[in-house]
Amino acid sequence: MLPELHARSAFSFLEAASTPEDLIEECARLGIPSLAQLDTDNVAGAPRLYMAAKKTGIRAHAGAEITAEGGGRYALIAENRTGYQNLCRLITSMKLRAPKGKAAASEEELRRFSTGLICVTRGGHDPGLLLDIYGRHGVYAELQRHFHRGEEARNQRLLDLAARWKLPLTASNGVRYARREQRELMDVLTCVRNKTTIHAAGRRLEPNAERHLKPEREMQRLFADLPEALDGARALAQRLQFTLADLGYKFPPYPVPPGETMNSFLRGKAWEGAGLRYRPLHDKAQRQIERELALIEKLDLAGYFLIVWDLVQFCRANQILVQGRGSAANSAVCYSLGITAVDPVGMDLLFERFLSEERGEWPDIDLDLPSGDQRERVIQHVYRRYGERGAAMTANVITYRGRSGIRDVGKVLGFPEGDLGRLSALVSRWGFKNPEEGLDRNFREAGYDPSDPRIGKFLQLYKDIQDLPRHLGQHSGGMVVCQGALDSVVPIEPATMPGRVVIQWDKEDCADLGLIKVDLLGLGMLAAIEETLDTIRTVHGEEVDLAHLPQDDPAVYGALQRADTVGLFQVESRAQMSVLPRMRPEKFYDIVVQVAIIRPGPIVGKMLHPYMRRREGTERPDSLHPMLDPVLARTRGVPLFQEQLLRMAMTAANFTGGEAEDLRRAMGFKRSQARMAQIEEKLRSGMAANGIHGETQDRIVQSITSFALYGFPESHAASFALIAYASAYLKCHYLAAFTAALLNNQPMGFYHPSTLVKDAQRHGLRVLPVDVTDSEWLCAVQDRGTMRLGFNYVRGLRKPTADAIIAARRAAAFESIEDLTRRVPGLHKDELRMLAQIGALNFIGARTSDRRTALWQSELALRPAGPLLDPVEAGGPGSPLAMMTDRERIHADFHGTGLTVGRHPIQLHRPYLDARGVIPAGELVHTRHGRIVRIAGCVICRQRPETAHGFAFFSLEDETGIANAIVSPKMFEVNRLVLISAPYLLLEGVLQNLQGAASVKVGRVEALDFGDMTVESHDFH
Repeated sequence: MLPELHARSAFSFLEAASTPEDLIEECARLGIPSLAQLDTDNVAGAPRLYMAAKKTGIRAHAGAEITAEGGGRYALIAENRTGYQNLCRLITSMKLRAPKGKAAASEEELRRFSTGLICVTRGGHDPGLLLDIYGRHGVYAELQRHFHRGEEARNQRLLDLAARWKLPLTASNGVRYARREQRELMDVLTCVRNKTTIHAAGRRLEPNAERHLKPEREMQRLFADLPEALDGARALAQRLQFTLADLGYKFPPYPVPPGETMNSFLRGKAWEGAGLRYRPLHDKAQRQIERELALIEKLDLAGYFLIVWDLVQFCRANQILVQGRGSAANSAVCYSLGITAVDPVGMDLLFERFLSEERGEWPDIDLDLPSGDQRERVIQHVYRRYGERGAAMTANVITYRGRSGIRDVGKVLGFPEGDLGRLSALVSRWGFKNPEEGLDRNFREAGYDPSDPRIGKFLQLYKDIQDLPRHLGQHSGGMVVCQGALDSVVPIEPATMPGRVVIQWDKEDCADLGLIKVDLLGLGMLAAIEETLDTIRTVHGEEVDLAHLPQDDPAVYGALQRADTVGLFQVESRAQMSVLPRMRPEKFYDIVVQVAIIRPGPIVGKMLHPYMRRREGTERPDSLHPMLDPVLARTRGVPLFQEQLLRMAMTAANFTGGEAEDLRRAMGFKRSQARMAQIEEKLRSGMAANGIHGETQDRIVQSITSFALYGFPESHAASFALIAYASAYLKCHYLAAFTAALLNNQPMGFYHPSTLVKDAQRHGLRVLPVDVTDSEWLCAVQDRGTMRLGFNYVRGLRKPTADAIIAARRAAAFESIEDLTRRVPGLHKDELRMLAQIGALNFIGARTSDRRTALWQSELALRPAGPLLDPVEAGGPGSPLAMMTDRERIHADFHGTGLTVGRHPIQLHRPYLDARGVIPAGELVHTRHGRIVRIAGCVICRQRPETAHGFAFFSLEDETGIANAIVSPKMFEVNRLVLISAPYLLLEGVLQNLQGAASVKVGRVEALDFGDMTVESHDFH
């Protein structure tokens, strides 16, 4: 059988058009026994090729085409592990010393990292040099034939060189795509890479469609005159012994004191922490900790737990908030070590969700850290601890999605930029996809005829390009560490962010190949909480300990029961607010359920409404089967959590803990359809053995599969519930400090800062505007009831300018705007004008009292140009400028800061809305259920989730609060353009007011022309 030893995949990024899986699938169809994937300067696609090949019995060879400083590329294939390690080190070396995107290997690097590599040359480099670098047995002359004359002339020259230098021959098809019909997509990618259109690309495009995988018989016809080249390919494939199964990756050991092993040291720390966590340390906790420690020791995982523990210790020593979450919260050892904050024994969480012997893979521990500088300190600590080439972030493969696909394909086909903008704006990036809401409809709305052949071609190429890798990005927080040099396992390259490096594999690749990852995740709410605690300490002189908050605070539960949750962690969304008044949380576990219940799992599994009815007492809390009563009793017979999924499989179908976790992974992982079917068969067989048949069996399988795909872990919900409770406590008792912290840590959460400010004002907080005589860079608390906006909210104001204003002000008060400009010479004209427009100069000196006067005085200070700009008294008979109206002030506020501390924009139009019978948002909860009502306001949220069957949800804000509306699929289609684009809406419909959760089922839609003073909306996330 003939191998293919020179193929590129889409991980060559715009230089090939097939995924590794696509290449392997075609190899299997054609009977090709092995494939060498040589992507450009990377092995990013190697894990996916290896995993796909392993399932089909095809052998996957690792290699790369390496760009050389002198021009051209070296096609290198790893013969053994040494060769693969050298390939990774070569790519790392050339990447780390060059600006991003400009890497090229020097001759010295090629020589230094040559052992174990085979170079296949097409004649672009001096054969003598190649033999000197790779040795007599390390160079092959590669022939390719694609039916064009220039290539055949090149082959003849290469044959002469091979004869002269005694180089063995090999043949390949230089594959760029799996199947012939993918050539057009390859042309599109070529145009994107060369920033040209298909009409202007010319000879940049391949002359034909021959660079696809070909069966042996076709290759034999192509090389009928050179059978030795095909024999050479077979011989070369026999030499290639390395696969990614032989990576040699090891997790670094943890340095322990003399006389200790990692296992003994972990035991000591775990029992020491358990004594502090469990008071008293009861038998059940002791048994669980001992069981976990025994398994950790058996699987040789002590070093991993100690390294994560060490990171937590670093955070605590440096006053950095840290909390473990995810499945690690199922571990009593993690809880005892202080990694997690949820007691899994007390909550009866399933350890096998985190770790089991059957899974045969490393556990995954996620650490939540304050986003921003604090998280970066921890990341840099890891780099310092393990070295530049011992630790790195994991990659994130950026793929073509709706809008990026439209823009790139459209540009290649020559669509005008304006049309592309309109078209891409019509494509939902997230949420519900209506089968009838196809691209042809979007084209009609953008003014194109879908029957036009060019449009047809666009639609085909747009679909073909979806999910194809576009470039490598950086994962939000995954870090990999390695004993020795990580760059011998996977290449390392500079990240876009200075001071960071990233490997070429994403988190799924790392999991597939056994690389250990710790997720250091930035959480904006933790940053806000950390800042709030610091403000409480420094401004109020009080100490608040998150670990000892009162767990039954009536203010917290009152706010949750009223759905008064704007700005709170995880419970602030429209959907959460619609359920909270019905849920009426009364204890901490209610918050755990609340965090988890508004998720795709309970909705897809049709568990939300049964749970709510059972909680309200209108439905019996029966389980799916009596055997499952102990598993589901805590959630009233309704499965809500992934841990319950595992226990259901263990109880109803006799699965072990590891088998149950394997079921979850198989059903939740998109690449494992065959495995999913096998495990479902085993699940049904186990239930049948326990006497569970028919409809009951089907319902259990349906609930399990729903949760396997979408379910939320109970441990994860509990970790989030702790932060949700803390955020609610701080908002209820320290509103000024909490609001300032929220505003200082944007973007985060569900609402725009303008909504956060208005909500705080409705709760009694006095929010003062930006003022050059008082503002700091960040929003700051003045007293318990007052907060001042910071310079950070002034659009276009640079931080060095703000710092200079603050320093000058501290030296002496500003006497006038002219004094300000003189003492802060770096203040730009546009910055001064913006400060004047938003009222930040109103309190300087005696002559400034309103914005128009400040603007006048600013121009005078900027251009002292004669009597026209002589000082005049504000508002006096000689004043040439009228004071701003309320409308003009609000417009200036939104333009300059994105929010206003003055009147809400809707308040200006309240007389008009009253005349039209519009009910203020704050009054809806007191309005009779079933009444036809009108609501109006700024659109602050549009959502159309996949699980809502085409229904759309809108939130409108006015001066009294937020009103929620539900739009049916038909109503959405009829009013689509208005609903997705109008900043202000008037909606009429039937009020649904159930137990304090009010929403309007919309029957009529109207856009309101209130100008552009509007809150930024949160659309379709």
